[in-house]
Amino acid sequence: MLQPLAAAAGLLVIAAILWDTFETIVLPRRVTRRVRVTRLFYIWTWAPVAGLARRVPPGKKRDRYLAFYGPLSLLLLLFVWAVALLIAFGLVQWGAATLLHVPEDGAHGLWTYVYMSGVIIFTLGFGDVYPLDTVGRFLAVVEAGTGFGFLAAVIGYLPVLYQSFSRREVSISMLDARAGTPPTAAELLRRHTEAGRLDAVEELLKDWEHWAADLMESHLSYPVLCYYRSQHDNQSWLASLVCVLDTCALVMVGVDGANAWQARLTFAMARHALVDISQIFGTRPVAFERERMTNEELAALRTVLKGWGLNLRAGADADDRLRSLRRLYEPYANGLSCHLLIPLPPWLPDHARADNWQTSAFDRRSLAVVTPAASVEEEHRS
Repeated sequence: MLQPLAAAAGLLVIAAILWDTFETIVLPRRVTRRVRVTRLFYIWTWAPVAGLARRVPPGKKRDRYLAFYGPLSLLLLLFVWAVALLIAFGLVQWGAATLLHVPEDGAHGLWTYVYMSGVIIFTLGFGDVYPLDTVGRFLAVVEAGTGFGFLAAVIGYLPVLYQSFSRREVSISMLDARAGTPPTAAELLRRHTEAGRLDAVEELLKDWEHWAADLMESHLSYPVLCYYRSQHDNQSWLASLVCVLDTCALVMVGVDGANAWQARLTFAMARHALVDISQIFGTRPVAFERERMTNEELAALRTVLKGWGLNLRAGADADDRLRSLRRLYEPYANGLSCHLLIPLPPWLPDHARADNWQTSAFDRRSLAVVTPAASVEEEHRS
């Protein structure tokens, strides 16, 4: 009685793993089913990793620690799939009472079948244990084919995954010189105004509309990318997305010289991506313990923008409009920030902090008094 149940359980596990692999690697769309091997795997592995990370203060150490989780979790997931298939095929062979050729002094129990399954799926070809009857040989061929197909799917999966990651990071790196580090909406508008290129904000927002669409497509298909951290601890896909949404919100409220139509298009796409990605992890909108921008800070923002030659529309209607736009995305961004431990950018920049392109490990060790920005200017003058 036990062997038929083991065979049925093995077939069920094989079907579940193959279907989960198909949904994760091959199917190019979001899977809404709640009970999945991959989903349970990330819930069970991320919880202890995130719990330990919360004991480390936010900064380089925490980000460096969390940067390992994305790639390592992917490798561990592939290992879990392979081991589950190996054991499941062993159970099926044992449950079918397959006749085996074993060494004279060898055992003939369940673990012998599991051992044979491992030799077959990894194509080791030791030849010390192999099936003798038709059913066993058929199952061996099926398992060997499954192993080859699984390997081919993984080989094709990794390049696609890292190409999507690279496309995401190129735009994030380019935002450093345009919006500061970390990126802020106010700094983005200031730098374009100082250069006399406020009209270029429209083109930038158009590019980020495409970026948000690509982010939604790739990260819904391959959610593991959400755990992949950027090259610098003060940059992230979430912070960049929120910075763009902040910029769109300000332009939609009313900034002289900025195109509100393109801002609406980019806002819609970016907010769509943010909400859909938050649904992958089941993260509900989370209110801030402290408002991300209070009324006093909004007044200060208007004053700062006016000092830079930017007029943000004022009045009760404008304040209500900005508040309603922020409610459309900030709670979702905060939910993802709490879950993924990715900090959100402020509204106003910290000018005491240099951009990433202005700093290096050598500069930090140097005793020179000249700042990195001044060094670059002197080099150009010379």
